[in-house]
Amino acid sequence: MHQNHTMTFRPLLRILATCLVAAAAIALGYSLWVHYMYSPWTRDGRVRAEVINIAADVSGLVARVAVRDNQEVHRGDLLFIIDQERFRQALAQAEAQTQARKAELDMRHQQAVRRRNLDSSVVSVESREDVGAQEKQALANYQASLAALDTARLNLQRSEVHSPVDGYVTNLNLFAGDYVSAGNARMAVIDKHSYWVYGYFEETKLANVKIGAKVEVRLMSGGAPLKGHVESLARGIADRDNPTGANLLADVNPVFTWIRLAQRVPVRVHLDEEPAGLPLAMGTTCTVTVLQDKP
Repeated sequence: MHQNHTMTFRPLLRILATCLVAAAAIALGYSLWVHYMYSPWTRDGRVRAEVINIAADVSGLVARVAVRDNQEVHRGDLLFIIDQERFRQALAQAEAQTQARKAELDMRHQQAVRRRNLDSSVVSVESREDVGAQEKQALANYQASLAALDTARLNLQRSEVHSPVDGYVTNLNLFAGDYVSAGNARMAVIDKHSYWVYGYFEETKLANVKIGAKVEVRLMSGGAPLKGHVESLARGIADRDNPTGANLLADVNPVFTWIRLAQRVPVRVHLDEEPAGLPLAMGTTCTVTVLQDKP
């Protein structure tokens, strides 16, 4: 009799165990699905930084490039020099012009003083007015020469191009003998203090992304996770299905795809620390996880 009861319960136990395993699998699968769909994390993260486009303020031939590709530089370090001979000549000419204008001004001033001190019976009012006008014109010419002298000094000074930030020279493609034009960028320097992370989060996860929330960043290159916090969220992305037409009206795409992917919105993450022993490189990939505790 006992054996019959045992044989009867065994199928029930197997069915119950199967149901429990299935329920656990369903619960685990649902939990993973919720975590994947709604938890604020993304593998689509990118390391970003401010890139300073270095342009000369004057034009000329490059006399010397003082840095190498990928070299670390500090603020104020010399990057390259434009041939200075023309600027030295312009400065010398401006100095000579200023001296001549100063001599003319002194002469006109002395003439004006002498005529003001003479009796009106000797010097007419018209003569005094003419000399006074000449003195004013000489003063204006002298002031213009001073401005030209300052410009010549500035051009000579700007022929030496210095780094405006601490950072790294990247993709260097400038050599001695190249001609550079004023205002045209010829070198790039990445600001070493400006690194941040853009996490491209699916729109379904944005409800759990709060400004100031703590963030964990894992670089694909490895190393310990980096700490950061959410600095801001982008308030708009391009709508590729609704571009503007030639007549400035909406050009709505009539095609509807049944599978609609969640749009990804950039979330800017401020890095609270730098990785120890692992250099950050702009454009590298990382995983961004917004922690659920309070910031």
